[in-house]
Amino acid sequence: MQKIKRLAVLTSGGDAPGMNAAIRAVVRTAIDEGIDVFGIYGGYEGLIHGEVMPLSRRSVSNIIQKGGTFLKTSRSEAFRHKAGRKRGAEVLKEWNINDLVVIGGDGSFHGAHKLYEEFKVNVIGIPGTIDNDIWGTDLTVGYDTAVHTALSSIDKIRDTAASHDRIFLVEVMGRHAGFIALQVGICGGAEEILVPEKETTLGHLGKMIKTWSKSGKTSSLMVVAEGHKLGSANEIAYKLKNNFNVDCHVCVLGHTQRGGSPTATDRLLASRLGYHAVHALLNGKTDMMVGWSNNHITHTPLIETWEKKKDLDAELLKIYRILSS
Repeated sequence: MQKIKRLAVLTSGGDAPGMNAAIRAVVRTAIDEGIDVFGIYGGYEGLIHGEVMPLSRRSVSNIIQKGGTFLKTSRSEAFRHKAGRKRGAEVLKEWNINDLVVIGGDGSFHGAHKLYEEFKVNVIGIPGTIDNDIWGTDLTVGYDTAVHTALSSIDKIRDTAASHDRIFLVEVMGRHAGFIALQVGICGGAEEILVPEKETTLGHLGKMIKTWSKSGKTSSLMVVAEGHKLGSANEIAYKLKNNFNVDCHVCVLGHTQRGGSPTATDRLLASRLGYHAVHALLNGKTDMMVGWSNNHITHTPLIETWEKKKDLDAELLKIYRILSS
């Protein structure tokens, strides 16, 4: 086990419920190992500008139940360039820090990988994104909460759809991945689920709606991931009206899925990954992500987290089609 005197932690990219729990775990695990811990405020942009502050056990009190990230986050254009990363590495050196935990998604991991590759800063990533689209882990911090938040809204929409005999298109987050849409669609009893990974034509939708009507359905609900090839929920509703004279009501859940108190699953996952992120660095691991797969901690090279594609569960796709018909 190698000796680490100082360690920093930051959150980057889109916020996700459970990030605070992960920060808390990193801070308290490091302090338990005799390591001085520093928080970087505002992600990589904050690092470039030297927004570094010491953290104590009390600094992370009463945050495990809070959504968002108390360290703040950002998407840094400057850090995409070597000059920005060089400045970030210089700030860490000024604070005598050479070990960094990055909580975020694949974009954040790109930055962490470059810090290690170009300036030999030891980095460990914790997957924090509601999209659950990162290779090397079954779950990402924030995903479970986002699903519960979206499902709660869909249950309410289902009530009003049934009361007024309406067709609803509900748009959930997922520009490139349909994990949220698939899970909430099955759990919410959706008649159709549109995900970026699976092509669905407008003609198919029109045919399905007619089939529902003939079978006696007076209301129905379709869940669409925002990144589907047919367009946004509003665009799909417009096309259905113009091509099939079908009226659809649209509800875009938007950023409500990012907020809120994290579920127990996300708090536990974040706590576990935060603990193991520190121990990965202590054990000499770097340029890796700690994940959770098949009920075990995994260590995946950061570059694999975006080079390898995480597929939707094929069995769930089959189940949804059977249960929705």
